[in-house]
Amino acid sequence: MTRTVDHETEKVTLGRRDFIAGSVAMAGAMIVPRHVLGGSGQAAPSDKLNIAVIGAGGRGADDTEEVAGENIVALCDVDSGHLDEQRQKYPRAAGYADYRVMLEKEDKNIDAVLIATPDHVHAVATMAAMKMGKHVYCEKPLTHTIFEARAIAKAAGETRVKTQMGNQGMAFEANRQLKEWLGANVIGRVREVHVWSDRPTRMGTSELWWPQGFSAPQDTPPVPATLNYDLWLGPVSYRHYHPAFSHFVWRGWWDFGTGAMGDLGVHNLAPVFSALKLPPPAVIHASSSPVFPETYPQASLIHYRFPAQGNDAPVQVHWYDGGLLPPRPREFEADRELPRENGILFVGDNGKIFMEGEGGETIRLIPESRMQDFKQPPKALPRSIGHHREWIESCKGNGETESNFLFAGPLTEALLVGNIALRFGGRELHWDAEKMKITNIAEANQFLQVRYRQGWTL
Repeated sequence: MTRTVDHETEKVTLGRRDFIAGSVAMAGAMIVPRHVLGGSGQAAPSDKLNIAVIGAGGRGADDTEEVAGENIVALCDVDSGHLDEQRQKYPRAAGYADYRVMLEKEDKNIDAVLIATPDHVHAVATMAAMKMGKHVYCEKPLTHTIFEARAIAKAAGETRVKTQMGNQGMAFEANRQLKEWLGANVIGRVREVHVWSDRPTRMGTSELWWPQGFSAPQDTPPVPATLNYDLWLGPVSYRHYHPAFSHFVWRGWWDFGTGAMGDLGVHNLAPVFSALKLPPPAVIHASSSPVFPETYPQASLIHYRFPAQGNDAPVQVHWYDGGLLPPRPREFEADRELPRENGILFVGDNGKIFMEGEGGETIRLIPESRMQDFKQPPKALPRSIGHHREWIESCKGNGETESNFLFAGPLTEALLVGNIALRFGGRELHWDAEKMKITNIAEANQFLQVRYRQGWTL
């Protein structure tokens, strides 16, 4: 049975009831290691997590495969076709269309929840699971709005459940090396970073990963028979169905996605924030191709200024998407060009570090000749056991995740304030993170949160 909701809107609130995080609830969520139960050699029932998946199709199917060594006990998807396909792979899993019904009915059977819905549902589903004391893995970006990111990070600290955002690059060897190189002062003090992705375009083509940079269509085609459209909309205001924004093309719409920044910005900027331990940005401004009322621009450039911290210098970070690139560094080899797909360039007082690939897969000094005599700093940091594995083991009491919500929340906030800057065509935004307020353009603050439909709340 699905729950119906009204099409009217209400102001979103945090719903200040007590989080289920205390001794009883958390004891129920913890996984008891096998050795605690004796040395019989047989696997205890609690050796494996019982995982529920919200958003079982698409990216959720890939994430589920990554954790399929655990027990997949419940699957939820608003499209019955996607749900049926996944239940054929995991026949023991119960199936649901409404995650709220699933969490209520399967409460005692679930240790952890994996969330891979469109961006606009991330926060409400994540908060519901955390309030029930469930460990949560949520795909990137963590939330759709800054208000949600702040609320989710706060809840993660209060509930103390184990969390992970889905930016897999944080497990890469190159990201550990980056921190060790910067810690060893290999390129001196970093003052500027350039980060880019070709999204939403496909490298070297005129095709798009998803459409954006256009006006909303006016026709009203019928809803597919397999889709529970009301549940797909979730907390956002009602609008007529259209295939131009549903299913896997939602990312370029203000109402549902977070554009190229939410797709690849999270991957490529995460190593920058993590390695430099960046504070919240102070000033942000952006320029782009035409900005439409309902969709993100086809290409954009976003500039961040981060204040000095202690002995660290102020840092400027520049984001490019849609095929835009930074100036080619003069240190680059004559026979090489900047890759158009993904890249990160750290500019230090004594050199430059270049990372290539989604999330920073490879790392080197430029020019290449600097690598010939380069002596790697000692390995001072533990290496990752694997992105999804980090979350599984942390849920079982073994270690912590690299991209937990206390890191992912502030990262998401910074990226989303950049998206807000896109709406103001080159005007500087002055961001006061402590007060969660844009101080110089009052009308910009309306985009810090959205109005939820009645029946949906954090």
